[in-house]
Amino acid sequence: MLKLSARRIVTCSLLAFAAKVLAGQVGAAESVTAPRPIPLTRPEMKEFLEDMKGRSQRIPLPELTDAAREELGERSGSYEARLRYHYMQPGDGQGPGGQGRGAGGGAGGGGFGRDNDPDNTLDYAFKVQLFWIVSRTNNCQYCLGHQESKLLGAGMTEDEIAALDGDWSQHTPAQRTAYTFARKFTFEPHLMNDADLDGLRTYYTDKQILEMILSMAGNNSINRWKEGAGIPQSAGGGNFGRRPGTETTAEPPRPAPTAHSYLTPTSEKFQKSITKVAPVTIDSKTGQATRSTVSIRPALESRDDVEKALQSARQRKPRLPLVDESKSRELLPDGFPEGPLPQWVRLLANFPNSAKGRISSIRSAEDRNDLKPLLKAQLSWIIARQDRAWYAVAQAKQRLKEQGWSDEQIYSLDGDWSNFTPAERSLFVLARKLAASPVVLTDADVAEAVKQVGPRQVVQTISYTTSRASFDRITESAGLTVEK
Repeated sequence: MLKLSARRIVTCSLLAFAAKVLAGQVGAAESVTAPRPIPLTRPEMKEFLEDMKGRSQRIPLPELTDAAREELGERSGSYEARLRYHYMQPGDGQGPGGQGRGAGGGAGGGGFGRDNDPDNTLDYAFKVQLFWIVSRTNNCQYCLGHQESKLLGAGMTEDEIAALDGDWSQHTPAQRTAYTFARKFTFEPHLMNDADLDGLRTYYTDKQILEMILSMAGNNSINRWKEGAGIPQSAGGGNFGRRPGTETTAEPPRPAPTAHSYLTPTSEKFQKSITKVAPVTIDSKTGQATRSTVSIRPALESRDDVEKALQSARQRKPRLPLVDESKSRELLPDGFPEGPLPQWVRLLANFPNSAKGRISSIRSAEDRNDLKPLLKAQLSWIIARQDRAWYAVAQAKQRLKEQGWSDEQIYSLDGDWSNFTPAERSLFVLARKLAASPVVLTDADVAEAVKQVGPRQVVQTISYTTSRASFDRITESAGLTVEK
């Protein structure tokens, strides 16, 4: 059997697609610049992970000056570090070498190790397993590779990691329920409901459920940053090592960088198993799984239906407990606006040791960077509408009204965007695609946005989108009540 590398698979897929276009077999709305395909089996996935080490830079970088090289030091050879250095504002959690902490803010977000907050009780390895499932669902091969290395370092075997891709029979009911929630939380946030959290409550406390939500919101944020900016896979596989041992509750120290390859043997049991985690489409003619990367979101609702949904969200009760307002105020960072506290703040206050950092991270995405307030409000609406995150939709609507927009203008963002400028449309496309599913955003989409507005605004839009996609999942999974 001929063995193709991931890059050859991509090339062959695009050539076949182009042939269909030339033959008139593809509709005008489709493009030959298709997203990177989904690896169906574990051996194929490993090929993709290894191939990602040679990924081409998606966003152009300026020449390094001597001053920049000195300031960046050993990070001067890092595409990601230079993106942050050249295009992100210092102090927003993503300056030179920054990684953004908190509740999924920007280019980092969330974290997942027990060391982030002493109130966390979920096991480190379990949360890495959830990160693996999130990344496999999002087809984010950068993050997937890192979680592979972390799981090996936490003591999991090759077959145990392979089983995460759908053979959950050896896992506990509690784990299987959490894995199912992680996939839905990631791929279908618009379908989350009370029953999803009720199922988790059979095995986890409300605080543990919130810990999962915050962790996985951060995971989704990181996936979108890595994929949106086009970060190549680390040559050392993240340098997390392959230490044997049992599951640990805290992230073990990283070893020194070593030579690394993802092309390890796969046992016969998992050689041909098709993923049950990544969203796979079936060819209607052959009945076989395809590698087509998809994002399945329903058509946007009518204006009347949106208003009904917002009214319903004003009357619902939160699915998770909120901390008393007076206690929550003790955790506010300096400069937080006066007035009644929004429910998202009181939700984060359940983790008092990390709440201030998380709140600051979310505020930072709004208060810093060069994006204009109107653009951020527009992007917030577009992203929240994709996610059916009604709490965030209501916030975006209020912000747009504060910018002087009428309801007619606001709902025009749900239309074809023909009345907007090419520059605006390029950023709207970037945000909508990246929010819905990280890898449906193509190189061509990013190149068009860079052409229209320049790399700095593109990088900051990617970062902002990651923050909003995280905020949507936190607030809507918790079922927060829209403030009056």
